[in-house]
Amino acid sequence: MNYEIILAGFGGQGILSAGRIISVSAILEGRNTTWFPSYGPEMRGGTANCHVIVSDDEIGSPIINNPDILIAMTLPALEKFEKVVRNTGFIIADSSLIEEERLKEAKSRVFPIKATQIAGEMGHKAYAMLIMIGKLIKETNIFKPETVEKALYEVLKQELHKLVPEEMAALSAGLEM
Repeated sequence: MNYEIILAGFGGQGILSAGRIISVSAILEGRNTTWFPSYGPEMRGGTANCHVIVSDDEIGSPIINNPDILIAMTLPALEKFEKVVRNTGFIIADSSLIEEERLKEAKSRVFPIKATQIAGEMGHKAYAMLIMIGKLIKETNIFKPETVEKALYEVLKQELHKLVPEEMAALSAGLEM
């Protein structure tokens, strides 16, 4: 198994944290992984993306040129990375922030999810990335959902551990889509 994933959006959407959650989940299941974050100098509100590779084999470089999967949270993220997604790959896009008509133009298979809207209804827009990870798991079986719970306890600060049940509810919402 080998998945090359780019997560992209604006700073403050949890892009880098989501990449860490995916990487830690992979480690917990005994896989090799890399996590390579990138963000603009503006930080919150600026551009943010990260490259995550999950593999059963050794990984030669953390840089991804042609991802299997793009998780796009914004239109600029979609426009920057959609053209490099492999022909056999797919895009998981936040259709709360990217018009579905625009998603129909993509050359790759697209899974539109109103992640930000659903997360807002759940009480916190930050849960949107867990919804997207849930969809990633559903489409790839990259790791078990319960592994994400363990990863959350490792990735989140101690004072945020109380949010793990809600985060897991968001993950479940993504799994059901």
